[in-house]
Formats: sequence, C-alpha cells, structure tokens
Amino acid sequence: MIDVYSALVFKLLSTTGDQAIDLQAGRTLVVGRAVTSDVPIYDPTISRQHAEVALANDGVRVKDLGSSNGTFLNGARITEAVAGENDVVTFGKVAYRVKSVTAPAPRPQVVPSFTTPKTGSPPGGTIVRQLPVSVSGGVPAIVDASPSGASHLKVTAQSLEERREKKLSLLLEISKELSKQQELDRLLDKVVDFTFQIMNVDRVSILLLEPTTSELVPRMSKSRTGGSGAAKHVPQSIARKAVEERVAILSDNAAADERFKGKSILIQSVRSAMCTPLMGTDQTVLGILYVDNLTATHSFADEDLEFLIAFGSLAAVGIENSRRSERLRREALVLSNFQRYFAPNLASQIAQQEGAVQLGGTKRPVVIFFSDIRGFTPLSETMGPDEIATLLTEYFTEMVEIVFEHSGTLDKFMGDAIMALWGAPIAHEDDADRAMGCAVDQLAALETMNKRWKQQGRPELGIGIGINFGEVFAGNIGSDRRLEYTVIGDAVNTASRLCSSAGPNEILISEPFYKQLKQPPTVEALEPVQVKGKSKKLPVYRVKR
Repeated sequence: MIDVYSALVFKLLSTTGDQAIDLQAGRTLVVGRAVTSDVPIYDPTISRQHAEVALANDGVRVKDLGSSNGTFLNGARITEAVAGENDVVTFGKVAYRVKSVTAPAPRPQVVPSFTTPKTGSPPGGTIVRQLPVSVSGGVPAIVDASPSGASHLKVTAQSLEERREKKLSLLLEISKELSKQQELDRLLDKVVDFTFQIMNVDRVSILLLEPTTSELVPRMSKSRTGGSGAAKHVPQSIARKAVEERVAILSDNAAADERFKGKSILIQSVRSAMCTPLMGTDQTVLGILYVDNLTATHSFADEDLEFLIAFGSLAAVGIENSRRSERLRREALVLSNFQRYFAPNLASQIAQQEGAVQLGGTKRPVVIFFSDIRGFTPLSETMGPDEIATLLTEYFTEMVEIVFEHSGTLDKFMGDAIMALWGAPIAHEDDADRAMGCAVDQLAALETMNKRWKQQGRPELGIGIGINFGEVFAGNIGSDRRLEYTVIGDAVNTASRLCSSAGPNEILISEPFYKQLKQPPTVEALEPVQVKGKSKKLPVYRVKR
C-alpha cells in the first residue's frame, strides 16, 4: 500500500499561467509593486503594498492593504476574505486562481500490488502492476533489480549496489542531455532515442495532452526496426487509464487482460507494455510515455516500470522547460517591439498570445488621441538643448504614464506631440470614457507640473488635445526584426486636425467620439471644422472643465 500525500495546501496561479504564488503554513506574504514585497507584481494597477495572502484551513486568506485599485474575490471588491478552490482573486487588474496542491510526504516504500488472473484466463495469466505518479522534478526512485532477473534495462553490474549506482549515474547523464534541448521536437526525439538506448523495447511513443481538447496527440514515435508512426498503435484503453488515474502501468500479455479489452490491443497483439504519465509541476498531466514488446509475454519487470517512471519524470521537466523557453522567446520578441507602446500589463497580455508578432492587420473602430504642446517652437528657441531635453522627458514621462493608467496604447511621439489609441490591439466597452479620462487627467497633471516648474523658474507649458472615433487600419507595420503597432486612416487625420485647432489646455472632441461616451462630460458646440479630404465640415465640441 502506498501513502503518497500527507497534506492539502493551496497556491495562487495567475490566470495567464506565468506566475505562481506558493504559500506556506504560518507565513503571511505581502503582494505589491514594490521590489521589497514578498511577491512583487510589476503592474501599474498594483499598489506598492497591495494585499496580504496566507494559507487558511479551507483556502487562501486575502486581506487588502488599502490599495488604490482594490482587491477582488470573484469580481466583488473585498477588504478581507477566504478564497477557496478555483476562486479568482484579482489584485488591481491582475488575476490569480486558487489551486489546491498535494504536499508530498517523504517517499514511502513501494509495495507492489498484483492482480491475480481471473478464472478462465489463458495459461500464463495476466499480471498488471500500477503505481501512482506524482509531480515531476522530484528525485527519481532507484530500486533494486527484479529478483527474477527479467529486467530489460541495459545495465550490467556485479552487485546490486553497483547496479543502483549505475542507474543513478545514467539518469543524471540523461538529465544533463535533456536540459540542453530547448526545442520541443528535438527534446522528444532525444527522449525516444534514450529509451531505446537504455531499454530492450520494440516501440516507443510519446503522446502529449492538448489542453483545450484534453485529447492525447501523438508527437514522437519510433520502432526498433526504424519505422515511424507507431503512436497510432498505442492502446487507448491503457493510455486513458494512465492519464485519468495518474498511474504508471505494467501489463504483461495485454491481449489477455480483461481491463484492457479493446480492438487496438487485440489487433496489434501487444504482449507486454508499460506506460507512465508525464506529470507537470502544477499537478497536470502533460502526456504519456509508452513502450511495448510485440513478441514475448512477461517482458518487463518491476525494475523496468520504476525506471520508466523516473525517466518520465525527467522527460516531463524537459518538456516544461522547453515550453517555457519557447514562451519566453516569443514574449521577449513581442516585448522588445511593444513594451514602449503599451501599458506593462497590456504588453504582457499581448506577449502571451500566439502569433502576436505578425505583419499586417485589420480594419477596426478605435479612439484616436492627439496632444500637442502649444507654442513649443518659439519656447525652445529660448532654451538650451539640455533644458529642452529635461523638460520634454519630465513632460512625456508623466503624460505617457497617464495614457497607460487608462489602458491606452502609445502609438508614437511626433516632435512634442503624443499619439495614443484605445480599442486596439485590445478593445474595451468603455474605451471612449477611458480616453476622455486620460485627457482630463493629463490637463490636471500638467497644471501640477506647471506650478512646480514656475517655482523653479522654468517655463510653463500649455497643451491642446483632440480626440476622434472611427474605423482605421490597425496592425503591425515594419519588418520581422522591427515592428511598430499603428493605425492608418481618415479618422487619424481628423483627430490630428482637432488637436491642431485646440487652444492651450483645451480638449476638442468629434461628434462620433461624443456619441461613444457612456458618461459624457459637459461640452459646448463650436463652429464645424473643415478636414482635408472631407466635403462637409465636421461638428466639434469643446469639453468644459
């Protein structure tokens, strides 16, 4: 009998899957944007010390620490609450799901369990051994050779101690080699080749579980004779049992095993088979590693199954590392192009999407926002280069941060002008209101900066803001090495024209944009403006502050 787990604890796993918060009994962790936090989350919606999390008997205790953007449990704002299994805890706009984790006890002694042949079974009988398989990353078991001496491991030794040392050395060498493989297909090919090198088997197959469909998909398969495509011959009855029950299976004379009845076994005349689930570090099954023998019954021994489990654990670690490396490479490529233009949380969200870095785009309705410093050219003529650079750096830093706080996209700088977007690449129902809030907050921030600059004897600035809504072409323009996300169309020209017409510290908006506002501010109608390429003048509104 095997006692594998000793306790049930909980952790927080980000809904994007890129960060986990591991909790320990008796310890409270502080979540926040500050680097000194126990769990730093670098997102603008997170306060420096946002919340506390700790283990509770039935979940995770969450306590908000007076954060600006709040802490939520399943969408409801909380001060303090206990989140249970599968509940969603959101800090600002960063969401985590509560997951239970079985904490492993010290590895117990494994006592084999055998099933006796049922009455009427063919001579030779069916012997099936199954062992629970826990998460990858642990120290593999190194068991002694089978008393029968029927092991099919290619390990020769004069004593059990020497054999144990050789098996451990073999696993360490395999681990080193697999850690060098970052590309998934090469890794799987290496796993299959290693299996043939260390075990006398006829066929080896690796099937990976598709997360969206929960379907086992063949990824790599070879036979000893050099043929491929053996994965389609993996008995589904054995594969399903390994995945669903998370057990490694040793089956001798599988065609006679009533629990594995199925055409796939009978047709292929599988005489002996072993299958182990490939377990990820978050308790999920990544897939299976399957080997079989088509000729002799009683082909595999207990030692073979134990070694296959250990080998499968190393393969699972390699698969997770390969997938992580692939994701990081993709995210690095996206972030290198986009992190200057998007809010940090939005850039991260885009980076995690497959195919985010591609040329081309689509037509879509967006909000286009322009702001421009009034009278900057004559002002700059009275200032030195260093003074101009310092002033613009302070100004742009504050203005761009406000764009990001309202979930906008920084399109580009044009001299002393800023162009921003809402509705692309990710749209929200209240994009117009977000852009409106950004405009108001920018003027308020500029007023504060002007007061400080005046006290320092530096010049004050005035800006004009123009906002429009319309259909544009939005997408990535450039090359594979350098992409820029931007929008093109008449709606862009209209927004630019509104910005040019705005006076110092004035916000001008178009009629299409005004109609998109769910909470419109007080406005006054101005004389319609003529826009290049338009036969009719466009209605314009000035926002009253």
